Amino acid sequence: MTTDAGAAITSGRTALGIELGSTRIKAVLIGPDHAPLAVGSYDWENQLVDRRWTYSLAAVWSGVQGSVAALAEDVRRRHGVELAGVGALGVSAMMHGYLAFDADGELLAPFRTWRNTNTGRAAERLSAEFGCNIPHRWSVAHLYQAVLDGEEHVGRLDHLTTLAGYVHWQLTGEKVLGIGDASGMLPIDASTGGYDATMLARFDQLAAEAGVDLDLAALLPAVAVAGRPAGTLTEAGARLLDPIGRLRPGIPLCPPEGDAGTGMVATNSVAPRTGNVSAGTSIFAMVVLERELSGAHRELDLVTTPAGDPVAMVHCNNGASELDAWAGLFAEFARAMGVRAGPSEVFETLFTAALGGASDGGGLLAYNYLSGEPITDFEEGRPLFLRSPDSRFDLGTFMRAQLFASLATLRIGMDVLQKTEGVRLDRMFAHGGLFRTEGVAQRFLAAAIDTPVAVGDAAAEGGAWGIAVLAAFATRRAPEQGLADYLDTAVFAGTALETAEPRPDDVAGFDAFMRRYVAALPVERAAVEHVGIGTTAAAPIEEHA
Repeated sequence: MTTDAGAAITSGRTALGIELGSTRIKAVLIGPDHAPLAVGSYDWENQLVDRRWTYSLAAVWSGVQGSVAALAEDVRRRHGVELAGVGALGVSAMMHGYLAFDADGELLAPFRTWRNTNTGRAAERLSAEFGCNIPHRWSVAHLYQAVLDGEEHVGRLDHLTTLAGYVHWQLTGEKVLGIGDASGMLPIDASTGGYDATMLARFDQLAAEAGVDLDLAALLPAVAVAGRPAGTLTEAGARLLDPIGRLRPGIPLCPPEGDAGTGMVATNSVAPRTGNVSAGTSIFAMVVLERELSGAHRELDLVTTPAGDPVAMVHCNNGASELDAWAGLFAEFARAMGVRAGPSEVFETLFTAALGGASDGGGLLAYNYLSGEPITDFEEGRPLFLRSPDSRFDLGTFMRAQLFASLATLRIGMDVLQKTEGVRLDRMFAHGGLFRTEGVAQRFLAAAIDTPVAVGDAAAEGGAWGIAVLAAFATRRAPEQGLADYLDTAVFAGTALETAEPRPDDVAGFDAFMRRYVAALPVERAAVEHVGIGTTAAAPIEEHA
């Protein structure tokens, strides 16, 4: 314990960030210098029910309460004091999806997460009508698909939000979203900082053509940029967050944000020519734009930073989960041989072996599609590994092929951004469990996008730390101070980074792998068409994070 840390905690000179990720709900407490003071987490899993990925709201609150309780215990263990309140609070969660409520606040349909790809008809029609890419996972696509499918609940809809917006609403009573998360519901008009009015009106017309009377503007949460107040913790919210009573009402909250926005904050990637890649259950890149793109591309989503600046997003539904599954298989084999190794040791061994594999994957191919992948036009996925009789088949090459596969769909989207649109990057910052083994996935990502890739300890606690920083920004910033300046001067000054430059042999090898990957996509298509899938809940997947 340090006296300064204990004093900061007991006096409430702290900020608490809570992020609901795909496999973990995490709480991070930061001090006056923005450094993490304590961490708590709670593991949870999505369920595949009736062919849709979902979480129950009961699991949301069990997980939030569990992460806060674990945080309080970490405060006690590290600093010898009790958590008796915080100075500011922020909530973040996986972006997009569909949480629909009636006028009494009752959930009308099971939560539909970003991972669902059943919204193809809606996404295609809205993209054509709006003149910009509307991805499968966006809230407006889920709503329009429900309209097209004639779902009964649409007529009783009173309020539509994201997971972060739902938790924030329950804690504060405020139906509001940070602009970054809001931009994953419906496109934002840069001139107004609100939802695009033309698209709102056109959506209502499309719904009317389908026989449904909707006022989309009235259904969506209000939009707020970073730094704006977004309500305070109510008595009911405090009981939901912490039934023990350590967190009392009155704590100010910042606007709730999506995990993409908090990842940008956690990597100081909110200025033009910067970007970041986040790799967990999904993998996505966020690139802050200097100029408008020349046209719409289905591989690119146009969203915003938490401050409202335009961002091109390459979002891939499938990230590290298939790697986790293979690591679990190798760990099981090790146990059968009498060798006991923890998950971190297994991953480090396998990832390090990949450095010695064939530079192009040795003729091996893998598809990590546990779910659908819109960038390659798959509504469902089947994990697949294949090789030819003359392929090089050793552990290092196998693992390099698996790691390449986890980056391959991202590469397809980044090609559109970098080669078709000519977007330039000074560097890409990488964070997430995929990059925890030093110098492996970082090196392969640099090869995949032919761009320097930096990693650093600053983002070690991820989006939960990022939303804690946004909470601090809302209460501590100087008048008129922008988010980029606050991050540069108050948060990241002096932060050390390790940067990997792309190696020519790795770049050439990844290019060769990609040619085989794209050419063999019909094989993955055949697997989807001919290999069935059950409708029961999916088995738990451990995330390397």
